Amino acid sequence: MTKSVAPAFHAATGYTLVDTSHGSGTLAADIKNKTAVADVFVSASPSDDTLLMGSSNGNWVSWYAAFATSPEVLGYYPKSKFAHDLQTMPWYKVITMPGFRLGRTNPSQDPGGVLAVKALEETATAQNLPALKTLATETSDEYAEDPEEADIQTGQLDASFMYEADANSQSSPFVKLTGTNLAGDYTITLVNNAPHQAAALAFIKFLLGPTGQAALKADQFNVVSPPTVTGSGVPSSLTSLLGS
Repeated sequence: MTKSVAPAFHAATGYTLVDTSHGSGTLAADIKNKTAVADVFVSASPSDDTLLMGSSNGNWVSWYAAFATSPEVLGYYPKSKFAHDLQTMPWYKVITMPGFRLGRTNPSQDPGGVLAVKALEETATAQNLPALKTLATETSDEYAEDPEEADIQTGQLDASFMYEADANSQSSPFVKLTGTNLAGDYTITLVNNAPHQAAALAFIKFLLGPTGQAALKADQFNVVSPPTVTGSGVPSSLTSLLGS
């Protein structure tokens, strides 16, 4: 969003993107509790959109469009003493080695954290590795999204769970979570009563248009084309971009 989409969006429209990056659950809660003001909400899980839908949730959102997916992977610090092991051994064995520093986001705040727990639990059962179930329940390896990304780049962590698109965006080497099939499902929506509605509509059009989709593909997002809509009340200016 900040490295490629924001400058291209500004050049094309004159609008400036102000991006706030946190776990999708945290962002949804901030919007719902009126501690943050948003024009557009981008989530890595449709379940977080539902936190803003309906009268009991403030009617902040009435629809959302699924526009991309990205697999959950294990990004690692390239100079980690475990880097060679991650390249040559099953990931689920390496992360239980003594001294391995693993990071993941809080599943109550971020869909990526939910996927990390699922990966650990599913693999613990499939490979009969109780140590992975322990990792799935520990909180000492939970990090907020931004500190986690910084720590994997500076070597404070040996590896952390992340989306493949995030790994590509920050140039982190990664290994696939063999034995699982987990991915973030990205959605976008216009927040009701958005204070900058014209700019918000322009941004959605841009992100779902050719230039925005090219930027997504450059970071290896799997683009959903056309995006699929859940809910009702899509502005008429967007209907031509969206599928049913």
